[in-house]
Amino acid sequence: MLAIHGGQKLITGEFKKYNSLGTEEILAVNRVMGSGILSGFLGSPGKQFLGGENVLEFEERAARFFGSNYCVSFNSWTSGLTCAVGSIPDLQPGDEVITTPWTMSATAMAILHFNAIPVFADIDPVTYCLDPLKIEELITPRTKAILTVDIFGKASDYIAIRKICDRYGLFLISDSAQAPGAKFEGQFVTKLADIGGYSLNYHKHIQCGEGGFALTDSKESAERMRLIRNHAESVVQNNTDFSLGNMIGHNYRMGEMEAAIASEQLKKLEKLVAGRVNAASYLIHRLNKFPYLDLPVVDDSKSNVFYFLPIRYTPQENVSRDKLYEALVGEGIPGLQRKYTNIHRLPIFTTLQAYGNHNFPWSLAAEGSTKTYGEGKCPNAEKLYDFEFLGIHMCSYEFTKEELDLVISAFHKVWFELFGVDVPVK
Repeated sequence: MLAIHGGQKLITGEFKKYNSLGTEEILAVNRVMGSGILSGFLGSPGKQFLGGENVLEFEERAARFFGSNYCVSFNSWTSGLTCAVGSIPDLQPGDEVITTPWTMSATAMAILHFNAIPVFADIDPVTYCLDPLKIEELITPRTKAILTVDIFGKASDYIAIRKICDRYGLFLISDSAQAPGAKFEGQFVTKLADIGGYSLNYHKHIQCGEGGFALTDSKESAERMRLIRNHAESVVQNNTDFSLGNMIGHNYRMGEMEAAIASEQLKKLEKLVAGRVNAASYLIHRLNKFPYLDLPVVDDSKSNVFYFLPIRYTPQENVSRDKLYEALVGEGIPGLQRKYTNIHRLPIFTTLQAYGNHNFPWSLAAEGSTKTYGEGKCPNAEKLYDFEFLGIHMCSYEFTKEELDLVISAFHKVWFELFGVDVPVK
């Protein structure tokens, strides 16, 4: 009998929490504490405008690791996204940036921050990333960029999206917060965008508590991001080689302890990613035997680093996605999630209320720029949210083989009780 019907819960113990930190990070923090310098930044021209010793060391290490000319660190990847959008050439209030509705809200808020208009293209229901076929029909004379998201650790289709950007002269930003180490056609995803970046938030593959960093091969983009990060209006000079537009700065600076931790974490990235990929691959191999489930394809291209293991369920009579979710959680499966996000249906977009109460910045927008907002506008994302999506957060628990086998056993029990299907678990 299922636990939700009064039966005994299958998984009764606590799974071991995923922890990417170790002795190396403790020693790094102690070195910083011993120095007495917790931040090396000043918001004024001069050497300290670029930050302290550990910030500079981390940025150099990350640029070298990912093969980019420049790295700019931030106190969060939300801050980094904001700076990246502010670096889009000639971005004006009311201009449009095409992005996905299936992501964390910060992706779209970075666009709004500079009074630009997010336009939502639907996702591919197999990859959960932006569907290139949905992008081109949304491009207008006011479109300035595409902001793609490597959701759940899966690389977007960069060949198709880059072709669109080249055809229309658009800037490309990759929000790769969940995909450190992911590659597309053998290259790191951030190398394929004009600006790309990763999160160092505490529930990612690698972390420093809060933090993030952007990568680019463009000197101008790097300079603009550094300025926006650190009080641009007090630092930028009239004789710069680029436009002064959007040079309103903030304090988005990374501290020395966070940078020291991030440097140590970067050394472990490949090993940590491999652990998540191996655990997800094991689950995929076993769960593929269960009817009504669609799971990602595992390949050798490193195109998916599995921040989440996304699962698409085809609802059956009398067994909705929500009922299935409740049964699985009832058996004790940890890290399980349903729905995710449909940003285009959030009140900020359906009511056009952001800055004040007079529809700014949409009052500056071209006619039709809000046509992707609200119910029915991104049907693939909505169907997943409302009826089909389940996901296991692979960076929340260690997921040893013994723990993974317990997860499989819980699925087996639920399938037998709800569907009358006895799936072989070996």
